[in-house]
Parts: sequence; C-alpha cells; structure tokens
Amino acid sequence: MTFNLFVLPFLLGIIFLFASIINSYLKWIRDLEQDDRNRLISGLRSTKLLVALKEIFFESILHRKMFRRNKLLGYMHMSFAFGWLMLIIMGNLESRIYSGLWINPPYYPIFLKFFIHDKRVLPFEIFTVPGFFRFMMDLLLLFVLSGLLLAMIKRGRSKWFGMKRTTSLQLTDKVSMACLWLIFPLRLMAESFTAGAYGFGGGFITQHLGNVMAFLWPFNDMNGAYVFWWLYSLSLGIFFVTLPYSRYLHIPAEILLIFFRNFGIRPKKIFSSFSAVEVMSCPRCGVCIDVCQMSSAADVKDSQAVYFIRDIREEKVSGDIAMKCLVCGRCHEACPVGINIDSLHMIKRSEFFLDHSVNHSYIVNNTAGRADILYFAGCMTHLTPNIIHAMKGIMMKAGLDFLHLDAEKTVCCGRPFMLAGKNEQAAAMMEINKKSIEQSAAKLLVTSCPICYRVFIEEYGLSIKVQHHSQFLLDLVKKGRIPLQSVFQKVAYHDPCDLGRGAGEYYAPRELLGKVADLVPVNQQNNNSMCCGGSLGMFSMPLQQRDKITQEALDNLLSSSPELLATACPLCKKTFSKLSTVEVKDISELVYESIPKQ
Repeated sequence: MTFNLFVLPFLLGIIFLFASIINSYLKWIRDLEQDDRNRLISGLRSTKLLVALKEIFFESILHRKMFRRNKLLGYMHMSFAFGWLMLIIMGNLESRIYSGLWINPPYYPIFLKFFIHDKRVLPFEIFTVPGFFRFMMDLLLLFVLSGLLLAMIKRGRSKWFGMKRTTSLQLTDKVSMACLWLIFPLRLMAESFTAGAYGFGGGFITQHLGNVMAFLWPFNDMNGAYVFWWLYSLSLGIFFVTLPYSRYLHIPAEILLIFFRNFGIRPKKIFSSFSAVEVMSCPRCGVCIDVCQMSSAADVKDSQAVYFIRDIREEKVSGDIAMKCLVCGRCHEACPVGINIDSLHMIKRSEFFLDHSVNHSYIVNNTAGRADILYFAGCMTHLTPNIIHAMKGIMMKAGLDFLHLDAEKTVCCGRPFMLAGKNEQAAAMMEINKKSIEQSAAKLLVTSCPICYRVFIEEYGLSIKVQHHSQFLLDLVKKGRIPLQSVFQKVAYHDPCDLGRGAGEYYAPRELLGKVADLVPVNQQNNNSMCCGGSLGMFSMPLQQRDKITQEALDNLLSSSPELLATACPLCKKTFSKLSTVEVKDISELVYESIPKQ
C-alpha cells in the first residue's frame, strides 16, 4: 500500500506552499533593477554561492546568532529548523531503502510508518540499516519535541530566554503556530498508535509508547491510529497553506535575502524588491523589543522594529510610526536576520514627505583658500564650541595646513534632511558641499561629528580620505606630531551610535583614550552601546521621555564610578551633560588638555 486518502491535506498544502513561494520569488526577482538581476545571475555562477549556502546553514538552520544571544533561545529555534530538516532527509533515505526506488511520492517519507511495518526491527536495534533509521527518526523527533516544549514555555516565561517581552501575534500567526506546534506531537501519536496496534515497527520511543497505549486502551487498533494520521496530515496541510500569510514566511524569504546580500544587492533610497524581501524575512522573534530604549526607558510600546515591519507588510504604516524611532541601530544589531530597520525607516519617511522645494541660497562658500586638510566641524559641534577650540588648537600645535570649511556659517552635511525623509533637499545640500570640498584641493577631510563622518563616507562619493577626529588624532599621535601625557584617571567611554554601529569604528577612540586616561569597563559598549537619547532621528518624543533614555544610558556608563565620561560625538556630549553627575568631555578635549604646556 502506497496511498491513502489522509495524505491529501498534506499533499495539497505542500503544492500550494511551493506554488506560493515560487510565485513570490519570481515577483521579487522580477522587480529587481537590471543591475541587481545581473548581480544575482553572476552570484549564482560564482563562489559567492557557496558562501551564501554556508550562511543559510549556519543562520537559517543552526541559528548561530540566536545561540550567541541566548543559548536556550538558540537551541529552541535550532531544534525546529535543524531537527525538521534532518527528519526530512532521514525520512527520504529511509523510504528509499524500503521502497527500493529513488523517486517516491512526496508524501511517502512523511507517512512511511503507516505504510511500512517491519517485524525484523527491534526498538533499540541500531546496528542494522533499518534499525539505525528507526532509532534516528525517533531521536530526531524527540529533539524537535524538546524545542516545542521550550517554545511553549517561552510564551509564558520569556524571561528565562533572556527576553522581557515577546511579540503579540495576529490571527494568521496564531493559526499557523498552533498547527506547527501540533505537527510533531500528532506525528508521535500516529506512529506510536500504529506501532502499538501492530506490536512492532516502532522505534525506542514510538514502540514503547505504543505498547503502553495498547495496554491502557485495549481497543487500540489501526482505526485509532488512522484518526491521528488524518490529524497529522491536516496540521501539516493547514500550516503550509497559512505559512505565506503568517510570520513563518520568513523561512523562505530569509534564504533569498541571504543570496541577495552575498551577491552584492543592497537597499535603495526607495522601497525596492530588496526592501520587500527584508520585510518578509522578519520572523517576529521579538529580540528587537528589549534592546529598543524607547521600550525599556521611555515606555513607548507601539513602534519597535517588529511592529514597524509588521505595519509595512500590511501596508498600514502611519507617518507617526515612521517618525517614531531613534535610528540608533540597536535593533539592527540584535536582529538575528540582520534586517536594516534604519534603512526601512528612512525609506518610509521619504514616502510621507511631499514638499520637495529646495532653497540653499543662504549657504556661504568658505573655500576661498586651499589647504591639505579640510576640517568640517558640523552643526552639532557648533553647539559645543569647546570641541572646535580643541581641534583647532591641536592642529595648530601639530603645525598642520588646514582649512575650516564651516567656520562662518554652519553647513549641514545633509543627514538631518535624510532622517526627516527629505532626500531631494539632502541631495541638493550634498552637491553644494561636495563642490566646496573639491574646490579646496584638500587631501583629507576631518570631521568631529560621527553623523557627518558616516554620511560623508556613505553618500558623498568623495575622492579624498575622510576621517573622524578620533582616527585623525590617533594618527597624529602615532606619527609623533603631538606629544601626550596621561593626566586623566577612571574615564568611561561611550560609543556614539553613528561612529560605532553606524561606521564600525570602536578601536581608534579607545586606543587614543588609552594614551591619556585609564579606561574603566562599561557593561554595554561597542556594538551594544546605548543611544544617548539626543538622536536627530526622533522628531516627536517629548523631552521628559528623551531624558529617561539618557538616564538609562548614563546609569550604564557610570556603573563603574568613573571620574569622567568621554565620548566622541558633540551631540552625545551635549545630551549627557544635562543629566550626568560627572563631567562629560569629547575625546578631542581630553587630547588637547593632555598636550604638555611649553
């Protein structure tokens, strides 16, 4: 016997699922720009394919990033993904051994224990080929069931998994999750009832459980087992049909996203096919909720990344939600899929901005002279003039030929316009700045603002080197252009969002500070550093809520009782100075004060 009517829900469900996935894949690929389609084709023909497949195995199957975050959470996700994959692989191999054919109906491996009853195999006999498969299939089923138990516990005891909060589920998510949770217990019951009814054919779990059932229920025959085979097939079929409309669409979408990234396909300034795949790749796991300081400190519960992406998917994002984000990158850093939520926020903000008038006639061109080094302080640095004083003093002591680009009137780098969704205004501003920079004939552009530094290296396409002042000052020290003496003790350093997570610079500020101070440890630093709360990305948050975010960050930074708080961002300095119980200084100020007086 190789067919029974109960296989139809599974068979129809799997056909629907594959048709839906193929249709989505074709749409996403068709909507790519021609250059990106060419990258996709080239990537499939190159060694990048192997790199992508490796990432899929480690991240989509083994959930390595989840393990790094929390081992229990990682095990839970991995047991479902890897355990189910191995059940499919082992089941297919087992079915081929019994059938003697390399091609079987797709349902045959799934329901093999209904069709095959091998008297020769004992429950713990693993030294024969059939015995090995029976043992492994039960072991893998137990593996998946252990993850299921953890998933059920997590819904009520999320703190055990390192999560204070979990996501709220929609109806399709609940139906799909319920079916997923039923699949493996129903499989256990179906196989056990069958083994109990025949008295043989099960593994070390299913046979013994079946024997117990046969003892407790004398009427245990294949009619009882048949009910569970139907329920097992129905749960599979409903799960497959609801998957494309639930959070579980992330499973196939994430695979395509990994291919896109490895083949060089990147997000655009408008909502693109890449953006659509990113949105569908969100598993709604909820790890982004706790790391969001608007949630942990400011009690804002409706705009975390998982809810923002959900609203994009359902096409109901409001302007208020699009604007309600610090754009600090903490959720991006925590996301196991690596979804660039900041980029999605910028895209959606641009869709809500309709006034495209541009007038930058007020800008004064300050590049009448020429110099080797061009210094761009930035808007926020003009609000903290001691940093400008320190930078100019250091460069003069080093005998450098420099020109201060924004000395007379503040010239914005364009990033605030971008954060507000005003991309055309930002582009016009950048073009003016770019011409000024090129006219200066400078070989190096130095800025004190991490926001400016990031936009210069990401958006301007300059032909000259760009450095943040922490990198620039470290180079001066290493070249012996400025002598330093260590005069500060117990200094805590704060990683600015745009310099750290945004630009990946964690090393230079610490090495530079190490030459003038004794750094004390900070609990959350480097890529886990907290936002100061003064973010230009948030437009609507009241001052009281911002102060709560600032205080939370300060509590973390000052937990080691430093004598001074150092940062490398004028905005962070200004924000922290309002509430900090210790003095706050920029790294350039510390360097300037550490130069021996002559």
